[in-house]
Amino acid sequence: VQLQASGGGLVQAGGSLRLSCTASGRTFSTYTMDWFRQAPGKEREFVAAYRSSDRATYYADSVKGRFTISRDSAKNTVYLQMNSLKPEDTAVYYCAAEPRRLITSEVRNAKNFGSWGQGTQVTVSS
Repeated sequence: VQLQASGGGLVQAGGSLRLSCTASGRTFSTYTMDWFRQAPGKEREFVAAYRSSDRATYYADSVKGRFTISRDSAKNTVYLQMNSLKPEDTAVYYCAAEPRRLITSEVRNAKNFGSWGQGTQVTVSS
């Protein structure tokens, strides 16, 4: 499956952005879809996950209550709604997909994902 991420940009602290990740090539009705991010000089980190098999969602503690992951199956698209953005949210955001039903302990590990989008830059100014 090919993934195309979009929606990044420059926003002031406290603002909102919505990222989109559209899949092509195969339907991902059974996929686990994640968002990860990587800030300069830091390792890639888990942000949010959507497990299509049971619609379960998972979030990093740093974004819980501010970010929401959702899926539009008709559009083959996963969204990341980001509210109350902080300067520390600045990073390149990547979407990832895996056809397997990942268990809870697996959804946060980037090594479990075989397909990746190209990344979209999010910059939050203070």
